[in-house]
Amino acid sequence: MIFALLSVAVEAPQGQSANALPSRWGLHRSHGVVFRLSALFALDAFSGGFVVQSAVAWWFYIRFGTSPAMLGAIFFGANILAGISALTATWIARRIGLIKTMVYTHLPSNVLLILVPFLPTETWAIIVLLLRFSISQMDVPARQSYTLAVVAPEERSAASGVTGVARSVGAAFSPALATILFGQPAWMSVPFFLAGGLKIVYDLLLYYSFATRHAPEEQKT
Repeated sequence: MIFALLSVAVEAPQGQSANALPSRWGLHRSHGVVFRLSALFALDAFSGGFVVQSAVAWWFYIRFGTSPAMLGAIFFGANILAGISALTATWIARRIGLIKTMVYTHLPSNVLLILVPFLPTETWAIIVLLLRFSISQMDVPARQSYTLAVVAPEERSAASGVTGVARSVGAAFSPALATILFGQPAWMSVPFFLAGGLKIVYDLLLYYSFATRHAPEEQKT
């Protein structure tokens, strides 16, 4: 309701020919790029839905008998590390670029995620999970920056909206599947493998599709 009160003055200035171009959901020249990114981001979000924090907390409780107090401490520390990792993304992106920042930090975090069920003790599982969170969010600001950089200024609102909806839809289904797997003792580790494996596929597809398509500011430098 508050957004509905905003005027067009909040929008980026439109190019001279923008209004004359055919538009699909607010996109014109960039709709192909945005739809490809949306499909990839939906895959990433779908993968992440297998290991939402409540499900991982349940896994620790069933696997190691981790107390609620310890679970609170684990995810408090994990989210602090995730926040710090997001702040470091700018520093890394300036040096290696946005796509490489997304892929090079996301791949090892997914390998760490797959390793968690293999660890024999609670201590090692916690350490590896915290290591994973320490690099897991570096791709988020890079992803958002790249999405808005490769579209025309007048398409940025639409590009953000389309990719955001794609991620929300992607993340909507996998938690329901994950609960079925977490409910079976023999399958409790499968969500970690699905999440990490699908996220690795996402990383490889992203790099293959966009490694040579740089943001304008990267092209200038």
